[in-house]
Amino acid sequence: PKPQNAITVAVSSRALFDLVEERRIYEEHGVEKYVEYQQNNENVPLKPGPAFFFVKALEHVNVRLLELYPDDEERFDIVLMTNNHAQVGVRLINSINHYGLTIERFCMTGGESPIGYLTAYLTNLYLSADSEKVQEAIEAGIASATMFTANKDVAYSDTQLRVAFDGDAVIFSDESEQIVKEQGLDRFFEHEQLNENKPLAQGPLKGFLEDLGKLQKKFYAKNERLNCPIRTYLVTARSAASSGARVLKTLRSWGLEIDEALFLAGAPKGPILVKIRPHIFFDDQMFHIEGAQKLGTVAAHVPYGHAQKYHKSA
Repeated sequence: PKPQNAITVAVSSRALFDLVEERRIYEEHGVEKYVEYQQNNENVPLKPGPAFFFVKALEHVNVRLLELYPDDEERFDIVLMTNNHAQVGVRLINSINHYGLTIERFCMTGGESPIGYLTAYLTNLYLSADSEKVQEAIEAGIASATMFTANKDVAYSDTQLRVAFDGDAVIFSDESEQIVKEQGLDRFFEHEQLNENKPLAQGPLKGFLEDLGKLQKKFYAKNERLNCPIRTYLVTARSAASSGARVLKTLRSWGLEIDEALFLAGAPKGPILVKIRPHIFFDDQMFHIEGAQKLGTVAAHVPYGHAQKYHKSA
């Protein structure tokens, strides 16, 4: 599809594939030995990385969309966006073909930051294993997250893309989170109830949730709601009675639906995510990312908002 019609998801090579050993060679022996190693092993397929099954699920959605809308270009376009050198490209291409992935667009920047290309590719979502590049992309206004591999292997749905989002500082702005940090929980509950009918400002991943919603509606239009290959989840530490109404009313004001909303009132998110088995879970707090990882969820850290200041100082 043409970039202006597609939902472009840019994925780094270290997010798509497991390049831990290759990264070690690069750091210990330098770029020349790294390139040499990659060329010597270009017929050895790379193992899946943290974004691999998410990308597979995106491609399944594309297959379903093409069945229903053969001439429509509004579907996912996956771009491999990497600062790898072009000489490494053959191994990446061979690995992509080995797994039957459809990734036609490559951007290999030879050691330079790929962030400037994200805008040129009209990127809707950028996933990388490099937290500094993700931070750079967020600051450039591009929805981005740092990928973390799950510590346990789990079986993912191969017929339904499942995407789980935290609320504050992910779908919504961090305005409410700031009140929790600075004035405490009681003041936060009071603030949310007073502002129940005032929509929250948007956060960095609101646009991607919107993109998923647009595609869901294409399935609904063909009477495929019960068989829709996309399912979205809100998994938030908010309490339903004390601060949930504002969240749901904000989504309604944006014209967005979320398939499942789980208000955990501060309980750990990991056990709930085990039940959902999302292909990806977005959260702004490393505490929740690490808890999800331990129980087998592929988590993506969104470095946005007030919580990052506290995390960095810690």
